[in-house]
Amino acid sequence: MQLGIVTPVFTRVPGTHSSWEAEAGIEEAARVAVKADELGYHHVTCSEHIGIPTEVAKVRGFTYWDPLSTFGYFSAVTSRLRFVTFVLVLGYHHPMELVKRYGTLDRVSNGRLILGVGVGSLEEEFDLIGAEFADRGPRGDDAIRALKASFGKEMPEYHGEYYDYEGFVVEPHSMQTDMPIWIGGRTYRSLRRAVELGDGWVPFPNPPAAARATKTPAITSMIELAERLGAARDHADKVGRTAPLEVCFAPFDLEDEPKDYEAAGVTWLAVQFDGHTTRAGWIDRMRAYAATMIGSR
Repeated sequence: MQLGIVTPVFTRVPGTHSSWEAEAGIEEAARVAVKADELGYHHVTCSEHIGIPTEVAKVRGFTYWDPLSTFGYFSAVTSRLRFVTFVLVLGYHHPMELVKRYGTLDRVSNGRLILGVGVGSLEEEFDLIGAEFADRGPRGDDAIRALKASFGKEMPEYHGEYYDYEGFVVEPHSMQTDMPIWIGGRTYRSLRRAVELGDGWVPFPNPPAAARATKTPAITSMIELAERLGAARDHADKVGRTAPLEVCFAPFDLEDEPKDYEAAGVTWLAVQFDGHTTRAGWIDRMRAYAATMIGSR
C-alpha cells in the first residue's frame, strides 16, 4: 500500500485544519513536500475550485489553491514525490486544455502526475464560468475518454458525443502515455465510472449529513467501504474489466489501522495531520508516522 499526505495550506476546511496554515504560503507548503519526499511518502494532493459560493464556503472552506501552478513549484523542489489532483472538475475544462496544461506539468515533473478528476457538484460554480451543469455526468464520461485517447500524443485525435477534434499539434505533450486517471466521488455512479473508464477511484469519508444531502449511503465505517469495493469488483466482472483498480482513501483517520483498509481493497492512503499550531509540529507528526508506517528516517 502506498502512503501519501493531504497537503496542508492548499485546502482549508473549517474545523479540520491546523491554525498555522491560515498565514502559511507556498514556501511553508513546499517545506512539507520536501520533507515528505525525504521521508518516503508517495504522493501529495491539491484540490480545485475556482470560486466557492459564500454560504457553501462556510462548510467546504474558503481556500483552494490552483493545482497546476502549485504542483509546478513542488516539482522543482522534490524528486520522487508524485502529485495527485484531488480533483479537477471536468466540466470546467475542455479535454485538450487539460492535455496541454497538465501534460506540460507531467513533463516538467518527469512523469510524476496522477490526474484525479470528477464531474463536480456545485451548480453555482458551473454558472459562474458558464459551464453546463445538467449534463455534467455524460459530458464528464466523454471527457475522460478524450483524455485517455490524447495524453502522450503529439497529434491527439478524438471523436465523441461532446468532444470532437483532430489535426492539432500538442507539444510538449505528457511524458506518460498512459496517464493515470483517478475518479473522485462518493456515489456508486462515480464508482462505476472509475471501473468503466478510469485507473482508480478516490472515495472519501461521507458523514451521514452529507450522505442525506447527496442521497448516497454514507462511508463512515470499514463495513461500508468494503461494501462499496465489493460492488466495484462485481461491476468489474460485469463489464469485463481485467486491469486492477487503484483505490485511494483520503483523508485517512490516523486512529484507524491501515491494514484494515488494505484488506478491504484500498491501495493508497492519504493522511492528514491536524491539530498542530506550527508547521514544525505538523512535520514532526509526519516524521513520526513515517517512522512507524514507512520505516523511513
